[in-house]
Amino acid sequence: MDDEPLAWEPRRVAPRPVRRISRVLTSVVFMALCVAGCTGGAGAQGSAGGSRARAGTAGVGDALFPRLGNGGYDVRSYRLALDYTPGSRRLKGTARITARADRALSSFHLDLAGLRVRKATVNGRPAKAARSGTELVLTPASALPKGRAFTATVVYDGEPKTLTGEDSGKEGWIRTDDGAVALGEPTGSMTWFPGNHHPSDKAAYDIAVTVPEGYTAVSNGELTAQQTRDRRTTFRWHMGEPMASYLATVTIGRFDVRTTTTGTGLPVYVAVDPTEANRAKHIADQVDDVITWESRTFGPYPFSSTGAVVDHLPGLGYALETQTKPFFDAAPDKTLVVHELAHQWFGDSVTPRVWKDMWLNEGFATYAEWLWEEDHDGRTAQQIFDDFYDGTDNESEGIWDFPPADPPSVASVSDPPVYGRGAMVLHQLRRAVGDKTFFSILRTWLGDHRHGNADTKQFIELCERKSGKDLTRLFDVWLYGKGKPKNL
Repeated sequence: MDDEPLAWEPRRVAPRPVRRISRVLTSVVFMALCVAGCTGGAGAQGSAGGSRARAGTAGVGDALFPRLGNGGYDVRSYRLALDYTPGSRRLKGTARITARADRALSSFHLDLAGLRVRKATVNGRPAKAARSGTELVLTPASALPKGRAFTATVVYDGEPKTLTGEDSGKEGWIRTDDGAVALGEPTGSMTWFPGNHHPSDKAAYDIAVTVPEGYTAVSNGELTAQQTRDRRTTFRWHMGEPMASYLATVTIGRFDVRTTTTGTGLPVYVAVDPTEANRAKHIADQVDDVITWESRTFGPYPFSSTGAVVDHLPGLGYALETQTKPFFDAAPDKTLVVHELAHQWFGDSVTPRVWKDMWLNEGFATYAEWLWEEDHDGRTAQQIFDDFYDGTDNESEGIWDFPPADPPSVASVSDPPVYGRGAMVLHQLRRAVGDKTFFSILRTWLGDHRHGNADTKQFIELCERKSGKDLTRLFDVWLYGKGKPKNL
């Protein structure tokens, strides 16, 4: 069951300012590693649930990531038990995945990059495990009937991979000066646990991390227990609301931890690397301020807790909107806090159905920055729009390279058009429908798709329904049009 070596695809990305970027680091094109004939073995081919069982598919047909995720089942929950010692760099893990079969399955795929599978079971019975690139194929002892829940357990270990592209961008399991951090956008989560790693399959998570005494392990959701035994401490985290796998995180290191609540009683957990403590001394207050403002602007905060992780990771060059606890590689400025916390609504709660709809994450979070500046005695959103259009804003470089709703390749899903021009689309929408309707659209969007997935077509339909206007030309020009529009 040895895994095959990873292969990398070069990625050329123009340099851009760090402040606003919760980058998608498309370092790995793992699809090329998945052998076309990898269908998961010939076992368990009999009838199940009244229909002939067949192998699940590798990939869900995403245009940019055709091999990402897996077909044939829907994950309901992950229970991950991890054990990591920074000195050895080795991870031991057990993943218990509860899912529902969408059709009768003779076998099914999980995404897993690197690591060695030691044991696999399905519904408590030994299952055959086969590896091909980043595909782990499990063949259960008997076919899985359509509509039935099942549990797959995978025991694994090894040194988790850091995925690195030509631009030195990193994702996956990344070493820090005193530990490690797992960052998953878009494919890095497969480096530390097996799963269905496409954002369209969201699930609840329970993550237990055991580390040497004196270290802290931070993950998503709420800390439900912390226990030390034999000089090792286990931190148990629960993320009850659905989460896409790219938003799952574990950060291990020596941290100053502060727990508090927002003015509305929302639990806040902030972990700060001591190296960043002085520069990040106001981070808990910033989180409170921003959450309060964004809740007023966009509607109720969608999760049961919030917080932040401020690590010391020189050279990483980005922050990430990991669910409930955005990760910052250094002490952030307040605008970056605004951006990453806005993602808790746009991207984390309402998650794109496919990766081409990345602008629904980044355009909205960037426009949240504009609204924040407008509401805090800075430039108006119109002035910021004009600065982007004229090219005088220092983040406007490259925004006309391609339409924001149609990134041409894996390497471009985090490029400037998705951020800056995506925000310009929203400002043009606001101008066209007026403030009252515009903010009603945002709140309805977030309410209708809370904790789910949605796409650009659904957003456009909502805009036209709420405004009563034909907005075809607006979206054709600003969202799908090539090049810089000649007229405002």
